Amino acid sequence: MLKADLHIHTCYSPDSNNSLDDIIKRCLKIGINCLAVCDHGTTEGALKLQKIAPFKIIVAEEILTPHGEIMGMFLKETIPGGITPQEAIKRIREQDGVVCIPHPFDKYRSSAFQGINLEAIKQDIDIIEVHNGRTLAFQDRSQALKFAIRNNLRQSAGSDAHSISEIGVSSIEMPDFTVKEEFLSALDEGKINAHSSSPFVHLISVKNKLMKRFR
Repeated sequence: MLKADLHIHTCYSPDSNNSLDDIIKRCLKIGINCLAVCDHGTTEGALKLQKIAPFKIIVAEEILTPHGEIMGMFLKETIPGGITPQEAIKRIREQDGVVCIPHPFDKYRSSAFQGINLEAIKQDIDIIEVHNGRTLAFQDRSQALKFAIRNNLRQSAGSDAHSISEIGVSSIEMPDFTVKEEFLSALDEGKINAHSSSPFVHLISVKNKLMKRFR
């Protein structure tokens, strides 16, 4: 069985300083043996980590569209941001990738898909992230799960770690897999361990972004 965190960031994201070596050390320490590395606007960190990590790495990316972020999984190269949701999905499919919607309905994130924008692409979605470790606890966090069930979509979870200590906060225990199709089937058998990080972790992201901007 795998213990997977299906949403983490590396220092290749503008708001994270997670080095690749520190990510590996943290995962080995806490027993995480599968990661979906989905930096903002790039697959560079994920591709590099895939070459050196002693465990399974899914190359992913959070692609920013005018209506919110779409996570492409099992990618081979970066997809540029600023394109429409439909174009992002098209480019993910061209790489034989998987379409996941991270942190939907999160009203405190401008990058979260909401309402009619999510409804408009629901037929093209493979996975809904039903638990995100950074989603603030005082909002309704059941909407994503209800949407997934209503539309018969697979469910995922991840820490959304932008700092090392967040990795593994939210995870999924699931069967091992080799290819994309096996991954999707394994998700069906997965058990989500849903926990949340302190809301103060968002300040770490702000600090990292400012430091990189003025560096």
